[in-house]
Amino acid sequence: MLKIYIPENNIAERKYIIDTIFGEFLGAEYELRVKSEELRVDDWVIELENGNKLIIEDHFFNKFPEKLEYLKEENIPTSIEFIENRYTPQKNIPVIYGTSTITPSPFTLHPSSLICGIDIFASIFFMLTRWEEYANKSRDSHNRFPATASLAYKFNFLHRPVVNEYLEMLKSMLLELGYSKEFKKREYKLTLTHDVDHIYAWDSPKKFLIRLGGDIVRKRVNFVGIFKLLLEYCKVLTKRAKDPFDTFDYIMDLSDKIGVKSHFFFMGRGQTKHDNDYFSGSKEAKAIADNIKKRGHRIGIHPTYNAYNSFEQFKSEKDELEQNLNTQIRFGREHYLRFEIPTTWQIWEDNGMAWDSTLSYADEDGFRCGVCYEYRVFNILTREHLKLKEKPLIFMDAIDIEKLSPKEMQEAIFKLISQVERYNGEAVVLWHNSNYNTIKWKKYKKVYEAIIEYHS
Repeated sequence: MLKIYIPENNIAERKYIIDTIFGEFLGAEYELRVKSEELRVDDWVIELENGNKLIIEDHFFNKFPEKLEYLKEENIPTSIEFIENRYTPQKNIPVIYGTSTITPSPFTLHPSSLICGIDIFASIFFMLTRWEEYANKSRDSHNRFPATASLAYKFNFLHRPVVNEYLEMLKSMLLELGYSKEFKKREYKLTLTHDVDHIYAWDSPKKFLIRLGGDIVRKRVNFVGIFKLLLEYCKVLTKRAKDPFDTFDYIMDLSDKIGVKSHFFFMGRGQTKHDNDYFSGSKEAKAIADNIKKRGHRIGIHPTYNAYNSFEQFKSEKDELEQNLNTQIRFGREHYLRFEIPTTWQIWEDNGMAWDSTLSYADEDGFRCGVCYEYRVFNILTREHLKLKEKPLIFMDAIDIEKLSPKEMQEAIFKLISQVERYNGEAVVLWHNSNYNTIKWKKYKKVYEAIIEYHS
């Protein structure tokens, strides 16, 4: 069993990151000890059963003896060093906190030690807790923290699961020091999710005309296209064709092909113009939900625009969906990817949710949390390790459509998937049910089908 010693400050934060790394991620047996008489501790010290030690220099928490003192924008790094050594699985690993030095003692001595200048633990804490987004007040027009304001974007490591890279580095150092136990075995997993913002495109003549007008204004359709749309609309009205947004069976057929369950996130009654395109209690919504359940797929919540920072609104919508769709709601994703650290996580926790999958940026795909594993989250203000888990979202269909061709979009998502595969992680993908059969989306449909084919 490992013995892990930590300094006598910021204990809740230190305990959280040790529990997450060694308990959740690595699956290692360990005993956590706070600074005591038996060992003077100014850094993070990991003692192996053979007496060898791995010392991770503390370059962050020891600077802030007072609780929550670190939660300031001035404590976010303004420069990043990139390093590589024999312990790093990838070239140019960013050092968020610490230095690039790793100093071994002579391995002819016993006990031996490695002193690592990279503060792996503070760096992982920075990525997982997203305290950066609390300290940095940058926001877009929807009050979201933008990717462009993040440290990972500014220094070009947003598209890398840097936490996983740190974990591999940590494992390499422990193995060199003689760690003999097995780490947790993992298998790559694809998780398919679908935010149900709309259930029908053309459930009324008015809505059809509005959408048609939008296509004309944006020059997505010519006169021949207008005729084709009118013909298609007539077929939908006469039940000879499905509505363009009625893709639920198509999605589930593809998921069944590869033995994966699709997760459909439904909306309740909202308060803004961004919400309420359908009512969860309508016979149409109920029929769709019943079909999803009958086919063995899953239903979650897509909280409306203002629910991300309102416990009451979230609870009302969760209760509504559970009653109208006759199912227990335990997971989902916020609408517009609106998220507030740590408020949103705490709302989900207080409503008994099992997992959230909101954390990707609305303006850039990649690894917002720096990791491709699910993990239990931390409330940086109450300093509590919550039961709620985050399944970080790595790719959303709508992010790149305005700037990428179908071929370029496919290349982008497969680069991300390859990163997840490298670490046997979980690739969480979002593709809206409404983004397959419209003029704008038809040419991108094959990208989703390529994802399915790749996993068959």
